[in-house]
Amino acid sequence: MSRKILVAGGLAGLVAVIAVAGWLWDRQLGRAVPGLYHSNGRLELTRIDVAVKYPGRIGALDAQEGDVVTKGQILAREDESEARAQLAAAVARQGQAEAAVGRARAELAARTQAARLAGDELAHARTMRRQMLVSDMEVTQRQTALDVAERARDGAAEAVREAGRAVEAAAAMVAQARTVVDDMVIRAPVGGRIEYRVVEAGSVLPAGGRLYALLDPVDPYLTVFFPARVVRQLRVGDEARIVFDDLDTGPVAARISYISPEAQFTPKYVETATEREQLVYRVRLRVERTAQTDLGGLLKAGMTGEGYVRTDASAPWPAGPAGARRAAP
Repeated sequence: MSRKILVAGGLAGLVAVIAVAGWLWDRQLGRAVPGLYHSNGRLELTRIDVAVKYPGRIGALDAQEGDVVTKGQILAREDESEARAQLAAAVARQGQAEAAVGRARAELAARTQAARLAGDELAHARTMRRQMLVSDMEVTQRQTALDVAERARDGAAEAVREAGRAVEAAAAMVAQARTVVDDMVIRAPVGGRIEYRVVEAGSVLPAGGRLYALLDPVDPYLTVFFPARVVRQLRVGDEARIVFDDLDTGPVAARISYISPEAQFTPKYVETATEREQLVYRVRLRVERTAQTDLGGLLKAGMTGEGYVRTDASAPWPAGPAGARRAAP
């Protein structure tokens, strides 16, 4: 009898533990009203890798960790001596190409004048032939001379065009060399805050070598987690709200910008409905642009808060402090 009582007591205790665990899970979801769920998370900013475009030695680093930088601000400089030498060589080749154009044009002018003279001589020879003053051979010779002069003129014209194309190619090489020199100065792609520095001055980096990690404050988002039974009712673009622990501004407008297609926790064998409900999915709530403008620079990476989503469009959004919005089921 005592054993049966102990077994019954143990089963009752187990049921109570399961009930309490379920109650705590619903509390974590924060289902304040039907159709409204919330989960805590941390504000994150988009991280941008600032890297060199061309290999080289880092001559100077002009930004430190934690610095707030503006778009286009100089962050670092590579040793540009080799790039400047290549630029000088390209400029010299451009000068040579332009000089070649001048020579080709002078040659074209001379060949054009020669062809004109040959044409005049042919016309004169034909006049004299009609007067029986010269033979047919003389006319034929003048015609041949004109044909040769015209071919020479056409060749000179093509040489001018070719020289012009060479100038364009040389100018393109100069522009490319200038771009390389300009790219040796590394600038901030966007305004933001330097999260950390990867290298120090004097380091030699390959193409694409990272210099800094830059946090872009334009599109902050809160990452939260919800179970499958909630996520299956959410869509990217749905409205959301975020209540930050350290701000007195009330709920901040946001939207669901991402729902992970993969669960964060997957049992080895998902065979039962209960096991499937243990799956949780990562959801990203991006702060609306208008809310960002209203908050100014108050949003910081790492701020904690509660992210709210609705599975029922008629469910009211929270209006008070985060703690007051957590209602018992």
